[in-house]
Amino acid sequence: MSLLKQIDQDLVKALKSGDRLAADTLRGLKSDIKYFQLDKRLDEVSDDDIVGVISSSAKRRRDSIEQFAAGGRQDLVDKETRELEIVQEYLPQQLSEDDVEKIVKEAVEETGAQSLADMGKIMKIVMPKVKGRADGKLVQKIVTRTLS
Repeated sequence: MSLLKQIDQDLVKALKSGDRLAADTLRGLKSDIKYFQLDKRLDEVSDDDIVGVISSSAKRRRDSIEQFAAGGRQDLVDKETRELEIVQEYLPQQLSEDDVEKIVKEAVEETGAQSLADMGKIMKIVMPKVKGRADGKLVQKIVTRTLS
């Protein structure tokens, strides 16, 4: 079953059960996917495209959680955290930090990178391999630590 159909089914379930937060979150995801489709002028969106849209949505929510926590808005932190949990259900299994570190080390060996100046080369190789399965900030942190 495609991710879009799964989101549609879960939206119907959320509406029937009265889970307003889940319904609103899933509607937002569908909207993001539709805007992506229109922006790219695609007839249909693939599951890979949808994973990219969902990853962006999850990243926005993580950033919002950080900002709300810094501002002392625990109510909004809780809401965004719940939305993030809903969104993450549609992402592939996330890689552990050790798995990302292995991929980074392979990329370092492949390119012969030796300093932080080579970070772009490493990121260009690593990011497609971890797309949707690891946060870019985590990858950047590991690349920086490895090249330092």
